Amino acid sequence: MNRKRLRLGRRSIVGHTYMLTTVCHDRRRWFEDDAAARIVTARFRRLEQQELASSLAWVVMPDHVHRLMELRASTLGHVVQRFKSGSALLLNRRHGRSGPVWQSCYHDHAIRSDESLRQHAAYILANPIQAGLTERIGDYPHAWCCWNR
Repeated sequence: MNRKRLRLGRRSIVGHTYMLTTVCHDRRRWFEDDAAARIVTARFRRLEQQELASSLAWVVMPDHVHRLMELRASTLGHVVQRFKSGSALLLNRRHGRSGPVWQSCYHDHAIRSDESLRQHAAYILANPIQAGLTERIGDYPHAWCCWNR
């Protein structure tokens, strides 16, 4: 789907919860490397420290990331840009390269009910099972949910 269509109807409302999906450029499998996956999770935590977003669940798959988050300040676009630029800089530095890490667009879905929140959290936690990376929820090292704290 092109960027213009993805932006249609996009709303950024502080205090609302969103499911975000960000895909690696050319579907490169950056996050088969544990250290690279930890860079992404550290960027999530950094955005929380900056009080831009609060994570409810996330998973770092080999070539994409899903995050269920509450927007705490600014706009979705700003939060995603901070995440992508910060993680790309660190990943490129780690690998001694330059160039895009992420596709230029992202997908978002506003969560409008408790049922939708539960369904999206379950989807995130089950994504590694669907991809054949693990057999049970909780066994994949790069998935997290606030209900598991």
